[in-house]
Amino acid sequence: MINDLWYKNALVYCLSVETFMDANGDGCGDFEGLARRLDYLHGLGVTTVWLMPFQTSPGRDGGYDVADYYNVDPRFGTLGDFVEFTHGAAQRGMRVLIDLVVNHTSDQHPWFQEARKNRHGKYHDWYVWSDKKPADADEGMVFPGVQKSTWSFDRLARRWFFHRFYDFQPDLDTSNPLVQAEILKIMGFWTQLGVSGFRMDAVPFVIAQKGAAVKRHKEQYDMLRNFRELLQWRQGDAIILGEANVLPKTDMAYFGEEGERLHMMFNFQVNQNLFYALASGDSRPLAKALAATRPRPATSQWGMFLRNHDELDLGRLSPAQRQRVFDAFAPDKSMQLYDRGIRRRLAPMLGSDRRRLELAYSLMLTLPGTPVLRYGDEIGMGDDLSLPERLCARTPMQWSTEPHGGFTAGRKPVLPVISGGAYGYEHVNVAAQRRDADSLLNWMERVMRMRKEIPEVGWGDFEVLAQPHATVLAMRYTWRNNAVLFVHNLAADPLEFELGARQIGEGSELLVNLLSEAHSKVDGKGRHCMLLEPYGYRWFRVGGLDYLLKRSAV
Repeated sequence: MINDLWYKNALVYCLSVETFMDANGDGCGDFEGLARRLDYLHGLGVTTVWLMPFQTSPGRDGGYDVADYYNVDPRFGTLGDFVEFTHGAAQRGMRVLIDLVVNHTSDQHPWFQEARKNRHGKYHDWYVWSDKKPADADEGMVFPGVQKSTWSFDRLARRWFFHRFYDFQPDLDTSNPLVQAEILKIMGFWTQLGVSGFRMDAVPFVIAQKGAAVKRHKEQYDMLRNFRELLQWRQGDAIILGEANVLPKTDMAYFGEEGERLHMMFNFQVNQNLFYALASGDSRPLAKALAATRPRPATSQWGMFLRNHDELDLGRLSPAQRQRVFDAFAPDKSMQLYDRGIRRRLAPMLGSDRRRLELAYSLMLTLPGTPVLRYGDEIGMGDDLSLPERLCARTPMQWSTEPHGGFTAGRKPVLPVISGGAYGYEHVNVAAQRRDADSLLNWMERVMRMRKEIPEVGWGDFEVLAQPHATVLAMRYTWRNNAVLFVHNLAADPLEFELGARQIGEGSELLVNLLSEAHSKVDGKGRHCMLLEPYGYRWFRVGGLDYLLKRSAV
């Protein structure tokens, strides 16, 4: 099967089966409930559904502590229910990505339980051990302030085991060829059940050499090539979307010089500078981040996102920039996490200011890459800061004004649905916004539909156009002799903005507005002059009069 690079112009929607829709009334979301909501996702314009972990798990870390890679957690249904879901998605032309969590397992996984019991057994060497507590055990924690060490003593094995994350998540020794073979088997299993790819969790840790004797955790990039080759052999158009919060200088090592490793990566560099731009009104650091992450193979793609299921990691910003974002979006310590991030959802961060929300989503949809939307953000869901760590932004989907937001008919949902206040399900829900033509949900549907009609963003090359206003980001994309222009005003004040037709490029005498009738014509001096409202944005197709004539003739 030939890879058609479908991910270049996709719209990805991330959800947790556990908190999306409960069909059987036990308070926990399930695949039957998710299948019932496929028409909603299809109508929204989603082309790809990304599922957070749903395999058998004790559930101590939102399913990222996997206890069986080859099954569905009974709370969510059966493998048969999963296949019915993937079949339903395929019928609607939608693809499915699932989380691939292979840096570590649950300490309840049979592999680890067997490894503890028998030092000479098959599975002992699948994990990372030390007879003595390493000197650097108190360094490198992923969750500082919550996690105290990266090594814990196992009384049964009488050895120390390595865990980059929580102590109930022992790291797999991914350098072990048998472990790598098992990872390939896991990938092959799920592709046979209708999966179009994987969001690979914690990629830098997966490919790093591990062990007490390893002083510098060198990355084994060829491992990524092996993973990709398996997908090419089994299902030619399946992909890997990597979670790798790395510096731009190593991006090509993850993609591969010829695009032979990861198909996609999340662009954390742009994400962090995007939030700085939203907080400060300064587009220049964002433009620098776009330039730094511009190089990539022709078949590779960035995943562009605003918020996800984790904290908003600001670790790549300078201390002053990070504090500026904290001051704007998380002034209270309870809103911050791990000394580096923000644990809030987008709508509360932006004060539910409709202008700023539209600006943020407009940026996400028009920055170079594939947009990835978090469930509930399309209706402006809030967060519950009384819940610990990252659970505050993982509350159940709010469908209606029915009890528990229509998420479940049961008495007690797996997590409390937000109730009362500005973000309670009584006010923020899908049903109410469907009936309101001017709602955020209906606006999102319109812009997502339009975004799918602009392949230049996913496929083309881009240029940040030079202009004198630090609060404005103007970007032009070109692809196959077509061009589009996007202009965003990050400031809370209106702005008179000018851009020369020569700077925009050939055929720019008329800019066709893709979201309204406010087209732009050049003046007598060859300039486009426009008034940008506070937090205003424009989507233009560069086509001139010929473009409008062709469109009217269709």
